[in-house]
Amino acid sequence: MSDTIESGHERAGSARDTAGRRRDPYAGFPGRVGRTFGESVAAWPQRVRPREGAPNIVVVLVDDLGYSDIGPFGSEVPTPTLDGLAERGVKLANYHTMPLCSPARAALLTGLNPHRVGYSFVANADPGFPGYGMEIAEDVPTLAQTLHDAGYATYAVGKWHLTRDSASSAADSRANWPLQKGFDQYYGVLEGLTSLFHPHQLVSDNSPLDIDEFPDGYYYTDDITDRAIGMVKSLRAHDPDKPFFLYLAHNAVHGPLQAKPEDLERHRGRYDGGWDELREQRFARQLAAGHFPPGTELPERNAEAGYQVGPWSELDEVQRKLYARYMEVYAAMVDNVDQNLGRLTDVLAQLGELDNTIVVFTSDNGGTGEGGAEGTRSYFSRFVHHPNLPADWNPDVQREIDLIGGPQSLVHYPRGWGMASNTPFRLYKGQTYAGGVRVPFVLSWPAGLPRADGDSGVRGQYQYVTDLLPTLLELAGVPRPSERRGVPLQELDGVSFAEVLRAPGAPSTHPEQYCEMTGNRSYYRDGWKLVTLHRPGAPYDDGEWALYDLRTDPTEIHDVSAEHPELVKELAAAWEDAAWRNGVFPLSDASGAFVLRHPDEQALRRPVTLLPGTPELERYRSSRLVAFRSFTVEVALDAHAEADRGVLVSHGDQGGGYSLYVEDGRLRLAYNQYGELFEADAGRLAAGAHLVTLEATAVADLKWEFEVRVDGAVTGALGPVHQLIGMAPFQGISVGVDRKSPVSWPLWERHRSFRYSGALRSVTYLPGPAAPYDPETVVRALREAAAAFE
Repeated sequence: MSDTIESGHERAGSARDTAGRRRDPYAGFPGRVGRTFGESVAAWPQRVRPREGAPNIVVVLVDDLGYSDIGPFGSEVPTPTLDGLAERGVKLANYHTMPLCSPARAALLTGLNPHRVGYSFVANADPGFPGYGMEIAEDVPTLAQTLHDAGYATYAVGKWHLTRDSASSAADSRANWPLQKGFDQYYGVLEGLTSLFHPHQLVSDNSPLDIDEFPDGYYYTDDITDRAIGMVKSLRAHDPDKPFFLYLAHNAVHGPLQAKPEDLERHRGRYDGGWDELREQRFARQLAAGHFPPGTELPERNAEAGYQVGPWSELDEVQRKLYARYMEVYAAMVDNVDQNLGRLTDVLAQLGELDNTIVVFTSDNGGTGEGGAEGTRSYFSRFVHHPNLPADWNPDVQREIDLIGGPQSLVHYPRGWGMASNTPFRLYKGQTYAGGVRVPFVLSWPAGLPRADGDSGVRGQYQYVTDLLPTLLELAGVPRPSERRGVPLQELDGVSFAEVLRAPGAPSTHPEQYCEMTGNRSYYRDGWKLVTLHRPGAPYDDGEWALYDLRTDPTEIHDVSAEHPELVKELAAAWEDAAWRNGVFPLSDASGAFVLRHPDEQALRRPVTLLPGTPELERYRSSRLVAFRSFTVEVALDAHAEADRGVLVSHGDQGGGYSLYVEDGRLRLAYNQYGELFEADAGRLAAGAHLVTLEATAVADLKWEFEVRVDGAVTGALGPVHQLIGMAPFQGISVGVDRKSPVSWPLWERHRSFRYSGALRSVTYLPGPAAPYDPETVVRALREAAAAFE
């Protein structure tokens, strides 16, 4: 007897079929199913494939790179790879982005305004409002998801920073990690910054890597490029036709500034003339290249309170030598990025695919002024922002000049170089003036966008970061669907500028755009720009607004708000409307909301016991155990022998941290105070089982006092020393080893990661009470008091 099921046929009278609970395994099958293969007709689902000849797409996103920092946009730094891409492609001279990294990345990868996606700020906050959710919702597909659904291979390497720091641990759901947002493979750092010589936590696909030491000569920018090249080569070995999307997101040139010695050597002496001379030289090249209309003026040095830059000529000889060195390091990093892009494009050329690869090169935001007026050799100390820093707080440390740029120094340049980086614009990253939001943009696709004779390749049309996604989809021939996996999708804010790329005279496709970052606001419409430089805590009123006619004043020098009061009122109202439609509110104020976190994070302050072999505890998780509080670390040794040695516990790196170790029979405590090393001898550690305790007591002026105890008896002490707060310690807690960047450089030189050789049973952290100056404690107390009063 033959029993055959054809497409659409249902077996009648089956007692097993229950509506809504069991799917018919044959439903929708286009072939025919009998009891045997011989009685059946096979059919296969149609595989999704991109259109014939679909281009590869490479998006190179550099971190904190200013408008003038590459050769095609006026720089003296040799960038031959980018020069070549620009000569074959198009430069958007009027491309705008967000003034901070996570919001810019969210906008680039989704095509939506970042507040709508939940990225009003960097992914290091969780104040509890929709615009600060730091999670890309299911109805907002990323560029990678859309291309992947269309048959592309999708790869990401480098900086992610779209996962909230509290969600970066191995225990998290990983819902907002790269692989869950459309990428087939990922390699890099989830957070916003890292050491380029000793990355604090590398992630491969969905897993943090457990690394003790990096090989000599390791450099992160080289490493992520190697990984990207490997992904492309592997794809081509397996499939000669499948197009790919590569998102290559550099942590360079974000601080801390670190460069390879051979790259740094090429830039010796290049910046001895200073930032004033550099701005003038870069601006002259920009004018010659046609980036700005004739008559465009170079603004005076930034003079706004807190952002001002003095003349180079007023610096003394010691300052000039030090400051020039900082900029040499920065230039070497830009140089290295170009070299690595050259290695990637060489591979594409060898594969015969460079001409049919869309290569985009841009920056997430403008150059930064965060190094302060003097710069710093103590990166994490400079960026501690607490209202009650003690008088002896040092935002810098002494370092031999030859160490600047190497693994022992975490440096950033003075903001005068950030001003030069953003030539010819005013202000910096974080502000909505052009210095924060106008960045270089190069796009090359010789096969699909060949340059016509007489086309300079320069485009002066205003375009915005949200426009990149629809542009790339149009060029690739991939429509953005209205729904994905049954979920209706949110509409785009960006508009394709493909026609602008093709035709120099085409109009801008993005006539108006709001912007907001930590209270700094702007509104662009048809060449007019309304903008504020908001003072933290100041009221949000119309007195903040300045108005510029960018058609004649692209460098925002001449405020014409007094001459056009009705236009100011109109654009201010447009900003307000856009802010409500996009989820911008609430705006930042003096209430301290940014220090608050989800109530569930209180669990991160419970005691934790770490066993030998535990991978390094993630940075944010580690910080919750010690930040702004007293704490105790208990190290249980089962059988210490006289000859045993090594690190018992470590937390931190060259930017700040502490470690307990045994060397030459003696127990020692090393404390790295933002780059300044202190050591305490806690006496000989006798053979046998012991409980070694490190007791940190939070005292006045944001300081700790340390005691070391062996079996309850005090054997050593250190302090008072400044507490490690803000982003320090940046590397997490390790048991029985000091991984990657060491707390004590001299100890690392003697023993490298220095694994403990004895029988270590466990390390237990016991967080104590918060100090009265803990910002979260202060804010919660004030809110409770206000609620009680009401």
